[in-house]
Formats: sequence, structure tokens, C-alpha cells
Amino acid sequence: MISQPYPSLAEAARVWARIAALSFGGPAGQIAVMHRILVEEKRWLGDARFLHGLNFCMLLPGPEAQQLATYFGWLLHGVRGALLAGLLFIAPGVLAIMALSWIYAAFGEVGLVAGLFFGLKAAVLAIVVQAVVRVGKRALKNRAMQAIAAASFAAIFLFDAPFPAIVLGAALIGWVGAKAGLDAFRPGGGHGAVGKTAVADAQTLLGEEHIDTSGAADRGAFKAGFGALVLWLVPVGLLWMAAPDSVFTDIAVFFSKLAVLTFGGAYAVLAWVAQEAVGTYGWLQPGEMLDGLGMAETTPGPLIMVLQFVGFMGAFREAGWAMPLLAATLGGLLATWVTFAPCFAWIFLGAPWMERLRRNTALAAALSAVTAAVVGVILNLALWFALHVLWREVSVREWGPLSVDLPVMASIDWAALGLSVLALVAVFRLRLGMVAVLGGAALLGVALRLAGLS
Repeated sequence: MISQPYPSLAEAARVWARIAALSFGGPAGQIAVMHRILVEEKRWLGDARFLHGLNFCMLLPGPEAQQLATYFGWLLHGVRGALLAGLLFIAPGVLAIMALSWIYAAFGEVGLVAGLFFGLKAAVLAIVVQAVVRVGKRALKNRAMQAIAAASFAAIFLFDAPFPAIVLGAALIGWVGAKAGLDAFRPGGGHGAVGKTAVADAQTLLGEEHIDTSGAADRGAFKAGFGALVLWLVPVGLLWMAAPDSVFTDIAVFFSKLAVLTFGGAYAVLAWVAQEAVGTYGWLQPGEMLDGLGMAETTPGPLIMVLQFVGFMGAFREAGWAMPLLAATLGGLLATWVTFAPCFAWIFLGAPWMERLRRNTALAAALSAVTAAVVGVILNLALWFALHVLWREVSVREWGPLSVDLPVMASIDWAALGLSVLALVAVFRLRLGMVAVLGGAALLGVALRLAGLS
């Protein structure tokens, strides 16, 4: 442990606000920013402790980067530090997505705004394809994992299987495989190094050991965890009893289910959201899901903030209020509440036991199998997006239990195809960053709309 003044809560708040403001580019970029500031710059913790926390957050449902910030906030300043870090991490995204949602609802059909989102759709498609490749390289390490991914894709694409069933089935396969001692299900080494500079725990503020022998921190965490559960579940229960047929109840219940089963990151969850919010509830059109993801990609904070946009549009269209934008605002905030309140509960309840969880090989194998299944789910999402971006009309064909979305070939959108090809070249060939790809595609979309070509 190095001798440096312990940061005050106010100093920590400034650091967490800085991390939140720089957290663009999905979880990989957010985790890299956090590592650079907390480990390399501030030396509050070392590489081993950072990766230890990251592996723990990978075992939990929810956005891993936000939960990682919450966990480190708890290590530094207890429950107050966890709430500060976690809330600051999502605050910029909440405000930005809400502002963009208002603009979208009020002016979405106006030429410039429509052109901007037209361009973003193509960029988002390329970014989702990139996510398939990245997650696949990390997760599909052997034929068993490849088979799980293929089965996952077939289940959701051909049979319209529900996302929770896919996650639970994959977890069960991984658990059983580990218990049977199969080599394919032996847990790997987790994440590799995050930054370029190696920082030993002993050379940091928290040192190699950071244990509260009095147990006060653990008791505080458990109390906060149960408090978070109450703050999450009681409003949902009251809504369900008072207005079971309300769109607000649908939003609360649906996004609460997501909060429990959001393994695999935002892209995996979006497949379920697209399946239900578009197909079952009718809150959004397929292209609007891409617009929402474009908002989340271009604003700081977790990508899962796209769920606020979904809740916003659902209440905007279904609440039936005289002031639809007020209903939409409440719907968006409700979706955000039931998405993130559970995240705090998982951290507070799990943090004191993280060492035991991390060393559970069967649990690690179950998570690896879920990650493999997520590859298939994200591939389905990429294909679903491609169908609705590149073609103006898509038809559903059914053969017994099979149900497949197929494009109406004559309805191909050549402008969207051209933009998508350019975005894919920018991502895979030129290796441009996400901001450059999104910004360039948005500008081209506006230009095409002004030229009357889209």
C-alpha cells in the first residue's frame, strides 16, 4: 500500500463524474476509461483488484461497467461511495437520452432529424456486426461453445424462442458440463489485461488486502441491498395491483424481467427487447429500435440506456394521456428505474461474497456457456436489424413450428445498402473509431435526405 491521502467523498465524486463524462463506446471503452483513471492515473487500486472486480461483475445480470463503478465506489467509501459512483455513471446518459427522445418524438419526421437517424441506422448495423465478431472470438473457444452458439441462433431465429429460455438452457448446459468434468467447460482465465501499464496492488491506495475485520461494511452492504430490492419491487407490485392493464405496469414488469436476465450485455438484451417491444407490445417500429440504439451509442453511459427510449416511446403511444410527452417522460424514467435499481441490489448483496462466487468453477462454466449462447442471440439481432434497415418490407413465413422473417426483395433500400457497406468498410477495413463511424454515417444520412435519395 502506498502512502497517499485517502480521497474524500467530494474528490471521488469529481473523479466519478469525469469517468461518466468520458464513458462512450460501450462497455469495452467504458472499462478502459475506468482503468486508465483509477489504476494508471490515481493508483487507487491495482490491476489484479481491477480484474477481480470485473470478473465478479461479469457473473451478475446487468451492465458490467456501471456495476464495476458501483463496486469500486463501495470499496473506497462504502454504501455512499457505491451510490455516488453508480448514479453518476448513468446520470449523463439519462439526461442525454431523455433530451434526444423528446426531440425524436416531436421532430422525428422532420427532414434533417430523419436523415440523421437514417444514417445512424447503417452505422449501428455495422457496430452490431462488429460485436458479433468480438464476442465470438472471446467466447467460442471450442466446438462445444460453437454448438451452443449455433443452437441459440437457431432457437431464436427459426423458432422464436424466448430469450430467458435460451439463457437458462445455456447456463444449465454449462453447469452440468462443469460438474461432469468435461474439458470444454473448464473455466478460462477470464479477462486479460485492460491497460498498457501494469500496476501492482501493493503499489496502490487500497493495497493487496482491503478487508473490514469489523464486518460493518458487509452489514451496510446487505442493508443497502435489501433496501434496493424494496425500492425496486414495491413500486412494481403497487403498479401491478392498482393498474394491471396500464402501459406503465407493462413497462415496469417487462424491464424488471430484463434486469434479472440481462447476461451478455446490451446487444443480447436488445434481441429480447426487439422481440417483445416491437412484436408483442407494439411500442416501437423495427427501425425505431435502431434509432434508439444510435442514441445510446452516441451518448455517455451504458448502452442499456436505450431501454429508457423504449419505455419513453411505449408510454408516448399507449398511455392515452392528454399530454403524451409527460406520459412518455414518466415511462422512460420508470424503465430506467427498474433497470438500474436491481443493479445496485446485486452489487450490495454480492460484493461481500465476491471471492466465493468468483472461485465457483461450475458458476463460471455456466456463465461461459451463456456468453456462447449470447453470440447466437447477437447474430440474430444483427440479421434482424439488417432485414429492417436494408429492405422496406419484411414478411413472416411459417412452416409448422418454424417462423422466419424474410425480406421482400423488390423493396430493397439502395441508399441504406450503400451506407451500410461504407459503415462496414469503416469498421472492419479502416478500423475507424465508433465516434467517427457514427458521425460520418449521420452526416451522409442528412446529405442523402437533403438530396432526396432516402
